[in-house]
Amino acid sequence: MVWFREFSWVEMVLVGAFIIFYGFYLVRVIRISRSLNTPYSSVFAKLFLRTLLFTLLIISFLGPSFGDSKKEIKSVGKDIMICVDLSKSMDAFDIQPSRLEKIKFELKKVIEAFNSDRIGIIIFSSEAFMQCPLTYDQNALELFIETMNTNLVPASGTDFGPPLHMALQKLEDQEGPRSNQKSKVIILISDGEDFGDETDKYVKDIDKEDIKLFTLGIGTEHGSQIYAGRGYKTDPKGNTVVSKLNASSLKRLANQTSGQYFEINESNNDVARLISTISKIEGETRDARLVDVSANRYFYFLLAALVLMVLDVVLSVKTVTI
Repeated sequence: MVWFREFSWVEMVLVGAFIIFYGFYLVRVIRISRSLNTPYSSVFAKLFLRTLLFTLLIISFLGPSFGDSKKEIKSVGKDIMICVDLSKSMDAFDIQPSRLEKIKFELKKVIEAFNSDRIGIIIFSSEAFMQCPLTYDQNALELFIETMNTNLVPASGTDFGPPLHMALQKLEDQEGPRSNQKSKVIILISDGEDFGDETDKYVKDIDKEDIKLFTLGIGTEHGSQIYAGRGYKTDPKGNTVVSKLNASSLKRLANQTSGQYFEINESNNDVARLISTISKIEGETRDARLVDVSANRYFYFLLAALVLMVLDVVLSVKTVTI
């Protein structure tokens, strides 16, 4: 037998109070009976009935569970690979405090929203690097997000091809039926134009595998300068670089894979909508097993206690007979 609650100080206080008060009651009845020279044995019948009633109430309160039964437990979830652009333009501050800091803040919301799904992180600029493989570990994911900065990757432009290729490889390496590919998702986060040559090739592969690609653009149309050390970033001619959001390539990628484009700008934040859209995607069954469960049978003991309570009220037993 398994108990829902442990026998604690609450039950000990109740049992102690019952013993003390009923003890005083017995002493009083016996003393009166002796003074009147009358039998008092019937008082013990009431004592037995009420002790049994009280015991049943305590047992039902503790929640006894017994009886073997089987229940199928299914583990259902999605695989989400997040690709984050860490090129220098992500340091632009048209989105306060900066594009990258804003993305880091919003990514923590995404991690929290999909805490029962496996999430991985890829960082990229012109090259892609695995920051965190697919994992359920929320603390590890948040730690990797917190340490993101633009110095982690080479500062030589933006290429969507390498992160998409790596994300596709990692998702395909996961075990699972081919029919459940729809439970696999790629989120591409960037602010800039794609300068890669093989992006379309990998996008076609992603679409062929029926993997959803969602893109998230961050920045504004007017853009901003990029703070670099003691001044602002300049081009080879000495002109100050102004980074603007280029959403066209991100929208094109999403459309090619039946995905969707979302944006964070000075007046709009689509992260909640992104989370809602991904939440509607059905996860795949990762594991299903039968486990032994036992039901809480407190109501049997409570019903017996109620019957005894009725008997205690109906049956009148004289504790002092004259």
